[in-house]
Amino acid sequence: MTEITRIDLWQALDSRGTPTVAARVQIGSHAATAIAPSGASTGKHEALFLRDGNASFDGLSVTDAIAIFSKEVIPALIGISGNDFFELDRTLRSFDSTPTQSRYGGHIPVAITIATWLAYAKRANVSPYEVIAQHVGAKSSLPMPMVNIFSGGAHAGRAIDLQDILAIPTMASTFQEGLEWIWRIREHSKKILVKKGFDASLVADEGGLTGKLSGDEEAIALVSEAIDEANLSGKAHIALDIAASQLFDGKNYVVHESGEEVRLDSIGFVARWRRWITEYPIISVEDGAAEDDEEGWQEQSQLTSQIQVLGDDRYATQRNRLRSGITKGEANSILIKPNQAGTLFAALSTLKEAKAQGWNTVVSARSGDTEESWLADLATGSGAGQIKVGSTHRSERTAKWNRLLELSHFRAAPFNSEQALNKFI
Repeated sequence: MTEITRIDLWQALDSRGTPTVAARVQIGSHAATAIAPSGASTGKHEALFLRDGNASFDGLSVTDAIAIFSKEVIPALIGISGNDFFELDRTLRSFDSTPTQSRYGGHIPVAITIATWLAYAKRANVSPYEVIAQHVGAKSSLPMPMVNIFSGGAHAGRAIDLQDILAIPTMASTFQEGLEWIWRIREHSKKILVKKGFDASLVADEGGLTGKLSGDEEAIALVSEAIDEANLSGKAHIALDIAASQLFDGKNYVVHESGEEVRLDSIGFVARWRRWITEYPIISVEDGAAEDDEEGWQEQSQLTSQIQVLGDDRYATQRNRLRSGITKGEANSILIKPNQAGTLFAALSTLKEAKAQGWNTVVSARSGDTEESWLADLATGSGAGQIKVGSTHRSERTAKWNRLLELSHFRAAPFNSEQALNKFI
């Protein structure tokens, strides 16, 4: 028996203590649970996270949404094969075909489809990554980690304008070595921050260091200095998550330099961070322009031969938006977040198309994440090449790193055999 026999939904908490949806799917005598993550800097094109809006949790509860979905949709899902991701997606979308799943939200379907995948893996007595590899038709590989070192933006109370400054152990030969390099970079960043008079025991939403520095460039310089002090110059590089949509007022970008507010048009904003890539070991820039800023995205398209130009809010793990970006040649990489797509099948479809077109793919967690480790299997089984789950602190982050260390220990897959970033070094 491989058909879904039971689905249970209930309200759970994410890593920020905010209500979210948990799903338990049963296939015969085998069952698995998945909890939907949620983002802080969400794009308007991604699947919605609908909340009840009543008195419970100051409007953030999801129990009403669960009750409605359980009554109207779940009966139609019983009997679908746990390995038929397409049919599960098709049935769910027959109840809500809106682009952003605005009727029920994407948080419930994504929890159900992931729990179904995990339950089927148990039923088939294989690792979850093996099921993903079959569906994607990929050669499994352990991903290159992209790890949060310093946070600002929506993840750290606007300590700086940039949302995240991350490190990538680009020249590491094994996953274990890469993660140890990242640990050294974070520790040296912490020491530098302490020297500057900050409390480095505080961490942001994703476990990164934070502090109200003079501006974005001081934070980038701090991480660059930490790479040098860790003796990893030329071996590790910096990635920026600019989260530009959070800084855009519809006309200008509002940033801060030494406490002063500065307004920049699209050309000036891209030029601001373009200068940084010539002065610091930056190899990847995510959301370097706001999600619907056509001029900004066209401007940064000039850099696709120099760095990884990575789209998150711009593409929202949606195939139609990815196709538009490919046609325009405005980027060369896409972030893959299952809850943005609303279902596991939709996320995998976007990932497959991106890889088929020669784009890099980065599987990513959210700032409001969970203690589960399935994202590590998703990145490994799909051969995504890169994974971004936050820092090396906080258990909802280390759960993913520890799963990858487990897969590495048992040689479940080779380490990032494609080395998709090497062309930019």
